[in-house]
Amino acid sequence: MRHFDLSPLYRSTVGFDRLFSLLDQATAAEATPSYPPYNIERTAENAYRITIAVAGFGESDLAIESKENALTVRGEKQGTESAEKREVLHQGIAARAFERRFQLADYVQVTGASLENGLLHIDLVREIPEAKKPRQIAIGGAKPAKVLEAKAA
Repeated sequence: MRHFDLSPLYRSTVGFDRLFSLLDQATAAEATPSYPPYNIERTAENAYRITIAVAGFGESDLAIESKENALTVRGEKQGTESAEKREVLHQGIAARAFERRFQLADYVQVTGASLENGLLHIDLVREIPEAKKPRQIAIGGAKPAKVLEAKAA
């Protein structure tokens, strides 16, 4: 049994809808696409890189879109007249269209992309706003007591 009923959690929580929908998607029995292959690596404490093997695709054939907490990479080979005239005896390099989606965590932003040797590199960084970062709170000493004594006098 791989299905979990999350409906009791919906009744007692507020603002966790996105988390529960991600859990529902993760446990759904869908066929995960395997083309094109990719790597996700951590390059620094708050920096990541997605590398996608896109052999045969040029920069004009690829589209990268970042919207809210989703990153979508699309590839569609543009047909050329010279490709239609050639007779292919064996085609081992796939040139089929693809769409690959990645869910990004909060505060993860795409900083750049590059295409090198048939590999598409997408660099990401997590930038937490100053208001969300942890901060130290100073513990006050005897100052409040002195202020109270001065008001009573």
